[in-house]
Amino acid sequence: MKIAIVASEGAPYIKSGGLGDVMEALPAALSRIAGNEVVLLLPYYKKIKDNAAYETELVAAFDTQLGWRQQYTGLLKLKNRADAVKVYFIDNDYYFGARGGPIYGDCDDGERFAFFAKACLNCLAALEFIPDVIQCNDWQTALLPVFLKAQYWGTFPNTRTMFTIHNVEYQGWADGWFFDDVLALPWDLRPSLDMHGQVNMMKGAIEHADMVTTVSETYSRELMYPYYAHGLDTILANAAWKLTGITNGIDVNTFNPETDPNLPCHYNAASFVNGKARCKAALQAEVGLPVKADTPLMVMVTRLAGHKGLDLLCYIARRLLWENDCQLLILGTGEAQFESFFRELAADFPDQVAAKITFDLGLAARIYAGGDIYLMPSRSEPCGLSQMNAMRYGTVPVVHATGGLRDTVPPADENGEGGLGFTFQSYNGDDFYASLKRCLDLYRYNRDGFRALQQRDMSQDFSWDKPAARYMELFQRMQ
Repeated sequence: MKIAIVASEGAPYIKSGGLGDVMEALPAALSRIAGNEVVLLLPYYKKIKDNAAYETELVAAFDTQLGWRQQYTGLLKLKNRADAVKVYFIDNDYYFGARGGPIYGDCDDGERFAFFAKACLNCLAALEFIPDVIQCNDWQTALLPVFLKAQYWGTFPNTRTMFTIHNVEYQGWADGWFFDDVLALPWDLRPSLDMHGQVNMMKGAIEHADMVTTVSETYSRELMYPYYAHGLDTILANAAWKLTGITNGIDVNTFNPETDPNLPCHYNAASFVNGKARCKAALQAEVGLPVKADTPLMVMVTRLAGHKGLDLLCYIARRLLWENDCQLLILGTGEAQFESFFRELAADFPDQVAAKITFDLGLAARIYAGGDIYLMPSRSEPCGLSQMNAMRYGTVPVVHATGGLRDTVPPADENGEGGLGFTFQSYNGDDFYASLKRCLDLYRYNRDGFRALQQRDMSQDFSWDKPAARYMELFQRMQ
């Protein structure tokens, strides 16, 4: 099957979050399936262009018309990709190549990614690669199914489109004039993109894509409700017949305690007791906490943002530290209120709390390995990768049972049996505290039960093989 995947980011070339991780792993997993030919299209950002590690060659150059604009479009092929995925970058200095800093957040983001969506179709035509399926990801590529049906059906008569929602909160809004001035689409398509007099790109993709997916089964059901859907609940409910969820995997080669170069000691499911003990002691010393083997170390690697459940942790933090012999380690950056809170908490409890307000992938790996308990009380979580990373390293998760957290962390009982971690149903601090207390009690009073739970976590298959097979089932159903 010929598969084209389009996205606004993809590791290792460019990444701002979980989408980048998915775009590193999913194309590779699909390319390993016999008979598949996989192409990945990404913008040619300045950070990629300036990186000498990526060898590229120009294979085509032409103009893409965007409303009244004629915009240069360079198509570059990555020459030194190790696997079978063919990676192409779409070059335009005005939109991507001359801008440093974050890849999102510019005032013309709508125009930039409208160009990217249309240029992707032009590039596929220039390559004479007519895919069976084009998989689009989040709002930045949401206009591709719209452009295909409106203007490119002659070139791609049998190509089907899948639109994958990684986070419905970001939908691609633009003023009403954007429809005529930038998109220049037939007027009869206006209702499919219109919301409250504005253009909503994600709505357009939901309306026009042949299939809509999201990144966990539970999240696909949650999106039918206003609490989760950020205004698109009715649109998604009407599209329920073509909406499904596929829970993400993780890169089990990168996140591997047997080989991770960031760790002071390697271990597996058979040797984790001693291995994690050594990693924990080294981690405590690294972050300035007292080295205490029998004190449970709770950890969290996260963006410091409200929807990650940090308000719940702030609410229970002092009670938790006063009432329990435990340690807490936070790694991340984000909203000023949370950065300040955890800095102050570390100052007030220097023997129990360490706050590393920074971005450090190496330290993140050592935290996954050295922690005992992983906290993930997110208000909502489309899929979540950190809880699977933590389990891969034998760190027991305590999570809010929402989205992908519900799908990947079935609840264990007070003896640590029957599940993979500890969960709470209602989003409130007292329920979070109660679930965390169950986990701490298991650690304190039933260490054998806690270790059995750790070993079960480490034995799970979180690879991309199963999700890739599920994607293939849907691709074949679309033909």
